[in-house]
Amino acid sequence: MQQAKQIKTCYHCGEDCNTEVIIHDAHDFCCHGCKTVYTLLNDTGLISYYEIDKESPGSTVSAHRANKDFLDLEEVKKQFIDFSEGSRNKVTLYLPSMHCAACIWLLEKLEQLNEGVYRSEVNFLRKEVTIHFNTDIVSLKELVILLEDLGYPPDLQRDRTKRGANKESKKLILKLGVAGFAFGNIMLFSFPEYLSLDDASLDKFKVLFNYLNLGLSIPVLLYSSVDYLKSGWKSIRVNYLTIDVPIALGIITLFGRSAFEILSGTGPGYFDSFAGLVFFLLIGKWYQSRTYEALAFDRDFKSYFPIAVTRVKNDREEVCMLEDIAQGDRLRLLNNQVIPADSILMKGIASVDYSFVNGESDIVEKREGDYIYAGGRQTGGAIEVEVIKEVSQSYLTGLWNQSAFNDQHEEVRFSALIDKVSRFFSIGILGIAMLTLAYWLWIDPSEAFDAFTAVLIIACPCALALSMPFASGNVSRILGKLGFFVKNASTLERMANTDSAVFDKTGTLTKAHSTSVRFEGTTLSQENLALIKSVVSNSTHPLSVAIRQHLPGPVAPVAGFEEAAGKGVSALVHNKRILLGGLSLRPDTISENLPKGAFNESVVHVWIEEAHIGYFLIEKEIRKGIPDLVRALQANFTTYLLSGDHEGERQRMEEMFGQHATMRFNQSPMDKLDFIKKLQDDGKHVIMLGDGLNDAGALKQADVGVAVADDVFSFSPACDAILQADRLAYLAEFIRYIKRSLNVVKVSIVISLLYNVVGLFFAVQAELTPIVAAILMPLSSVTVVAFVSFFTSAIRPKVN
Repeated sequence: MQQAKQIKTCYHCGEDCNTEVIIHDAHDFCCHGCKTVYTLLNDTGLISYYEIDKESPGSTVSAHRANKDFLDLEEVKKQFIDFSEGSRNKVTLYLPSMHCAACIWLLEKLEQLNEGVYRSEVNFLRKEVTIHFNTDIVSLKELVILLEDLGYPPDLQRDRTKRGANKESKKLILKLGVAGFAFGNIMLFSFPEYLSLDDASLDKFKVLFNYLNLGLSIPVLLYSSVDYLKSGWKSIRVNYLTIDVPIALGIITLFGRSAFEILSGTGPGYFDSFAGLVFFLLIGKWYQSRTYEALAFDRDFKSYFPIAVTRVKNDREEVCMLEDIAQGDRLRLLNNQVIPADSILMKGIASVDYSFVNGESDIVEKREGDYIYAGGRQTGGAIEVEVIKEVSQSYLTGLWNQSAFNDQHEEVRFSALIDKVSRFFSIGILGIAMLTLAYWLWIDPSEAFDAFTAVLIIACPCALALSMPFASGNVSRILGKLGFFVKNASTLERMANTDSAVFDKTGTLTKAHSTSVRFEGTTLSQENLALIKSVVSNSTHPLSVAIRQHLPGPVAPVAGFEEAAGKGVSALVHNKRILLGGLSLRPDTISENLPKGAFNESVVHVWIEEAHIGYFLIEKEIRKGIPDLVRALQANFTTYLLSGDHEGERQRMEEMFGQHATMRFNQSPMDKLDFIKKLQDDGKHVIMLGDGLNDAGALKQADVGVAVADDVFSFSPACDAILQADRLAYLAEFIRYIKRSLNVVKVSIVISLLYNVVGLFFAVQAELTPIVAAILMPLSSVTVVAFVSFFTSAIRPKVN
C-alpha cells in the first residue's frame, strides 16, 4: 500500500486539512472560512490574535451557515435584546466555541471589526459576550453573522431558554445581598453589647442601635428568608417534617424574641444571630446553585429545533417561526438542518440522520413521496418537504409526551439524607423545648419564656443545613473540572445509591462521528485499492465516504457510474466493472461459508469483474477505556445494554459485557423507557447513560440520567448530569468518589449535632446570652463548612 501523504494543519483553527489545503500568505488553511477570518484580522490590525495562545487556536469556521433572516423579525428581536433605547441596543449571546485567552481578546475587540459596535464584554465562565451596538449601523442579524464568520456561532436556542433561569439567579443574589448588608451592619451596631460597655453616655446610642438593628432585620425576614418560611409551612401542612421546619422555627423565634426584647426595653435581642443565620443559609444555597450556569440540564424538544425555517409560498421564500408552521406548508431545508415536523419529501433526495432520535447509526435515504419523521437531520443537499403534522403533533414531540416527562416532582431544597436526619432532629428539639418550658414553669415562671425560646434559637440547624450544600457544591466543582457536570445535591445522593447501570450504544459507548474500517477477504493490490477508491469517491453515502477516507492512493476517472438507493454503487474504471454494496447486488456470487458478521447492514461487499473478493466491515469506534469501565462497574453494578441499532454489534458488545449480560437491540425510545421501569419495579436503582433524543424518556425515568456529550455545551436531552464523552472511562471512579463524599457529610452531621448539644447545655439552664449565641452559631457553621470542603477536596479522584 502507498503511504498516505502528510496532512497539513490549518493556521487559523489548528484542525487537519483533510479535504483541501488553501495556501494564503504562506499559511495553510483548511477552508475558505478560516482563510477569510485570517484576512479580516490581518486587514483590521488584529493579526496578533495568533500570538496570544498558540496552544489554543481559533475555532473552525463553518462553511454551511443557516439562514438568519428570522433575526430581522421584531418578535424575535424582543426575545434577545436586553436593552433598547433609540438606536442604542444591548444583547448577550452564548458562544459555546469560546475556549481560550485568544477568544476573549478577539471578542472584546469587535468594535474594531464593525463600526456599529460600541463595545463588547466577555464573561468567560458563562461563555457569553455582551455587545453594545448601534442598530442604525449594524443589525442583530449582521452581528450574529459576524460572530459566525469569526468562528463563534451563537447558540440562539440556548439564549432564549436561559433567560428565565438567569432571573431566578439574580433574585437569589439580591436576597443574599440584603441579608449580607443587614448582617454586617447589625454586628457593627452590636459592638457596645459585645464589649459590655456600661458608660451611661452610651445608653442613648444603645437604644438607637437596637432600633436600627430591628429596622435592618425586617427586610431580612420579609424578603431574604421568605423561601424558608414558606417551605417550612408547606412541610407542616403535609405532615412531613423536613429541615425547613426547625430552620423556620429558629428564624421566627430569633426575630420574635429579639423584637420583643427591644420594644419592651428588656434586652438587645439576637438580631446579629438572626441575620447571620439567613446569610449563611443563602450562601449555601448560592454556592450549590452556581456550579454550572453555562450548562442546561432541562431541555425539551424545542431546544433541538431551529427557531425559524424557510417556507415556500407562491414560489417565494419567506421566514417562518417554528410555532407558525401549519399542516400543508412547504418548507425548504438545507444541509445539516433539522426537520421540524413530520413531512412528505416533495423535491430532492434526502439523506436523513436519525441517530439522535432513534439511536440507529445508519443514514436513511429518502426519495420524493417518502415520509420523513421530525427530528432527523438532513445531511445532503437542499430538499423541499410538505408538512403533514404540526410541530406539536410530530413524532419527536411525542417523545416528550411520555409519562416520565409528565411526572414532574417538585425540586427539593435540601438532600434526602439531611431531611431524614432533620425529622428526628425536629422531634427531638421540640421535645426538649417543651420539657424545658415545663421545667421552668414549675421552678421559675419568669425564666420559662426565655429558656423555651433559647432552646429553639440555639438548636436552629444552620450548620446541619450547610453541610450538604457546601459538600455537594465542592464535589460538583471538582467533578466539573474532571468533565462530569452534576445537576444538584439530590443527584449526587441518588447516584451513590444506584446498583444498576444501563448503557446506550451508539454515541455513548461508540464515537458518534468516528468509524473504523477493515477489509476481510483477498488481499487488495495497489491496483484494486485505486479501483475501489475511484468508485466510492463519486458517492456521498456515509459508508462510501468512510471507505474513501480509509483508503490511500490516487483516484482514477470513472465511467458509467450508477448508485442504487439502499443497494450500492457500480462503475467502470480502466474498463473493469466494480460493484460495491449489500448482498442484494449479487446474492448468487456469495459463498455460504462467510462468517455471520459479513451479513450485517454496515458491511460493504466488493465485486471486481463479477468476482466477489471480500467486504469492508465498517463499525463505530469504541471509546477509549470502555472495556475497563464495564469491568470496573460490574464489581458493584449489574450492567445492561440497550441499543436502537441492529444485532450486528452483538458479538463485539459481548466481548465487553460478557455472554450472559442482558443486551437488547432494535430498541425504540418507548422500549428503553419500559425496560428502566421494569428494573425499578424489581427494586433496582438505575443509572442510565445515553446521548440522544431516543434516550430522553429513559434518562428521565431512571433514578439518575447521565447524558454523554462530545461537547457538553451543545444540545443534550433532559438529564441529571452531563458527562464529557472522553471522560466516560472514569465513571466508576467518579461514583466511588461521590459515595466517599457522602460519608464525609455524615461525619459533618455528627459535628453539627455536637455543637447543638453544647448550645442546649446553656439554653435549658436559661443562661444563653446574645454573645454566646453570636459566637456559637457562626463557629459551628464555619467549622462544618471547612470540614466538608477540606475532606471532599482531599479524597478527590486521582485521574488525569
